Amino acid sequence: MSAESTANATSMDAIVALAKRRGFIFQSSEIYGGFNGFFDYGPVGAELKKNIRDCWWADMVRRREDIVGIETSIIMHPKVWEASGHVAGFTDPLVDCKVSKQRFRADQLFFAAVVVNDQSIGYVSSLESVDTTATLQGMAESLKRRKAIQGVLAPIVAKDFTEATAEEIPLIPSPATGEPGSLTAPRGFNMMFQTNVGAMTDGSSVAYLRPETAQGMFVDFKNVVDTGRVKLPFGIAQIGKSFRNEITPRNFIFRSREFEQMEMEYFISEDADWATAHREWIEWCKHWLLSIGLPAALLSEYDHPKAKLAFYSKGTTDIMFQYPFGVQELWGIAARGNYDLTQHATASGKSMEYFDEASKKKFVPHVIEPAVGVDRIFLAVLCAGYAEEEIKDEKGNVEKRTVLRLSPRIAPVKVAVLPLLKNKEALVGRARDLYKKLQRRYAVFYDEAGAIGRRYRRQDEIGTPWCVTIDFETIEKDGTFTLRERDSMQQRRITETELFALLEDAVY
Repeated sequence: MSAESTANATSMDAIVALAKRRGFIFQSSEIYGGFNGFFDYGPVGAELKKNIRDCWWADMVRRREDIVGIETSIIMHPKVWEASGHVAGFTDPLVDCKVSKQRFRADQLFFAAVVVNDQSIGYVSSLESVDTTATLQGMAESLKRRKAIQGVLAPIVAKDFTEATAEEIPLIPSPATGEPGSLTAPRGFNMMFQTNVGAMTDGSSVAYLRPETAQGMFVDFKNVVDTGRVKLPFGIAQIGKSFRNEITPRNFIFRSREFEQMEMEYFISEDADWATAHREWIEWCKHWLLSIGLPAALLSEYDHPKAKLAFYSKGTTDIMFQYPFGVQELWGIAARGNYDLTQHATASGKSMEYFDEASKKKFVPHVIEPAVGVDRIFLAVLCAGYAEEEIKDEKGNVEKRTVLRLSPRIAPVKVAVLPLLKNKEALVGRARDLYKKLQRRYAVFYDEAGAIGRRYRRQDEIGTPWCVTIDFETIEKDGTFTLRERDSMQQRRITETELFALLEDAVY
């Protein structure tokens, strides 16, 4: 077969449909109508997610001599979150619509004054989208037509709702109703999930589900220094679940209430060149994303303006990814100074100083923090890998092929083993034998049901890089079998030894 034309028709609808159809992602509690902001990972999705975590851990921890890994508890002493500033300041600006009872994040709700001949004729509003400004401009033109006002419409100036003045708020329409006067002023909404520890449910038992994994590494800093035989510069890494009570979960798994993070705190001397260390980690993160198959053309960088940085921050750069719903943050790399360790030292009364043998000095180390969400990488590789093609078979018939071009490093299934016919014992026996050998080291799939072409299509949709077909030539001649490559659909004969060598080279 050959691909006549290829069109990357990636859309969120297509991604969500594939995720459900092939067992990547299900809505949590679906039989009860679902639970907004929570998701389950199906058989194929669980494998893909595990592979992403395993690749990150192998490259970040096992293949480096300067980084160690730990695993800290999800529920920590509530004073941890007081010291870190999360209890007082981990808030999003919340806006209520008093008519529809819907809630919005103020920084995701945009508005603009509609100005004709230098006179305001009203306001328009919209939730953030791929092209918010164009959406608001179209709404402004519609408002001008409805009011039958003649004149020149000025280009709109979009602002988020946190910038609305007290005088403007009553004039801005709610995106839920389209009518002004129902939106409240923004107020702080703490995103931490609160729980209780112990038999009592009073104020003394209050605790929180962690909103990030970073603080566990900071509070264990001295334990790692005392037991891990580490010397500056060094890093502490961990992977784990975090929880944020998002006001408006959206864009599938991109922004959810339960998610998984891969974070690393890289500690450096107070005299080190932080800017150089920061840049080195940005480059490392970009290279790692390329190594799992994300194309460079879909990646970019965004440097946070100094005016918007926290007072202790020296600089933050986000690696951005072009999702179907717009360019969004994928991986944040922050230079946080020594703020976190100093905060915990002050609050706990325990020293976080590090003694440097070379300089004979004690100081609180500074830190570079690369932090990324597993779920966001998961969504990125689905979006980047998804394609729909029109292909021609040997007879010239055109059919549609959906393919997921995942890197062999993270593909949930590395090889599918397919006997040509399921009612031929010799074929099935040889296929099962190869399948069992591959199973010892790799995630593989055995499939004997249906036409061989249909079996190829099923593997294409879950991103399996190779299919091996056991045919009559295998059992009657030289023992080789047909290897079919996912992306090109090319086929060639290969020995068992060559197959294992191929996998050893590609799946590392």
